Amino acid sequence: MTLTEFKPRRLHWVALWLLVVSVCINYADRGTLGVAAKNLELELHLQPEQLGTLAAAFSMTYAVFLLAAGKLIDRFNVNWLFAMAFLLWSASTSATGLANTFWEIFILRLVLGVAESIAYPAYSKMIVTSFPEQLRGTANGLIDAGSKLGPAVGIWLGVKMIEWFSWRGMFLVMGGASLFWLIPWCIIAPKLPSKPISSAPAVNWSAGYMEILSKRAFWGTAIGLFGGNYAWYFLLNWLVYYFQTERHYTHDKLAIFGSVPFLVVALASMLFGIVADRIIGRGKNAGRVRQVFLCTGLALCGFFIFSAILVKGEFESNALLILAFFSLGAWSSNHWALSQTLAGPESAGQWTALQNCLGNLAGVLGPMVTGWSLQTTHSFFGAFAIACVFLLFGVFGYWAVVGKPAQVLRNPHISDQPNLAYIK
Repeated sequence: MTLTEFKPRRLHWVALWLLVVSVCINYADRGTLGVAAKNLELELHLQPEQLGTLAAAFSMTYAVFLLAAGKLIDRFNVNWLFAMAFLLWSASTSATGLANTFWEIFILRLVLGVAESIAYPAYSKMIVTSFPEQLRGTANGLIDAGSKLGPAVGIWLGVKMIEWFSWRGMFLVMGGASLFWLIPWCIIAPKLPSKPISSAPAVNWSAGYMEILSKRAFWGTAIGLFGGNYAWYFLLNWLVYYFQTERHYTHDKLAIFGSVPFLVVALASMLFGIVADRIIGRGKNAGRVRQVFLCTGLALCGFFIFSAILVKGEFESNALLILAFFSLGAWSSNHWALSQTLAGPESAGQWTALQNCLGNLAGVLGPMVTGWSLQTTHSFFGAFAIACVFLLFGVFGYWAVVGKPAQVLRNPHISDQPNLAYIK
């Protein structure tokens, strides 16, 4: 059976939906700090710069350990590695509810970053293992929708749980309850494939990090991801705090206006992923289609974010923020699919890991710059403006640096790889 003839079975779709749930949990766990930021500031007497450092702690280890994650995923069974990482990140989230000092929370956020570093390289590897190119936009779109739905649900539930149980109870409940996900995953994991789909002879090969770093297209995707991630982490870590400090929302309004934008980007991500796949299915160049979608999404997101901070009216500002999140869905549903196209199935894990490592340095820089800006200016205007500049930086990377998108890494042991020829 050739790669183009391959159709995912029911098992693959069940696994995909479990992965969507897992990424919801993943991003809900990442976003808990943003939900609890005001409470931590008051109870532990933290300054905005310290909140920024706590938000950056996750990305400090997340970015670095992505390199090890890519190696492990390409060498060992990705399905079981993912399960072990899930257990660790859920435990670290729950333990945050027992922390009493800045440094205890800081260390637990470092642990969370180590554990979650497995996630996206694993998702990328499992998608190229189970889904052909024509369905990867849908699969990546669903995964990305889960990453946006997670904060939407996490913020709404988090605000309510802080009201019911305090911020400590929120961490304990969210981390503990997520462990139930492991039950169905451990049932289906032994049945899932762990090697890429291909009718070609199996050869244990993937490009090394140095070869990947030598490719201009890789640097374009890394720059693009850095720009998009800067804005994404800014919104994930600071949107609730912005609503509390500058808009002075009550808990009920905070739960609604803090979660709706993330729900919108989740729906947009699914929509744009499906639309991109439909266009590609009609014979259009896969790489170029994804490139247009994600560059347009980043540019429009920057325009709407900057407009939102300029207007004074509550309705107008929230409407523009929702449009910004909707636009971000065009980028978020297609950027990993573009990387998978450029890398090819056998190197997707390491390419994704290395790209995610560099791209997530924005998660270190962004929160600290935002914290410094808030403490210096006592306003969110500068922080929003900086995020818009980085969105344009991302457009430059994806379009100008990547150039014409085509698969750049190929197995030297297989001369023509006919079954991968459509990945261009």
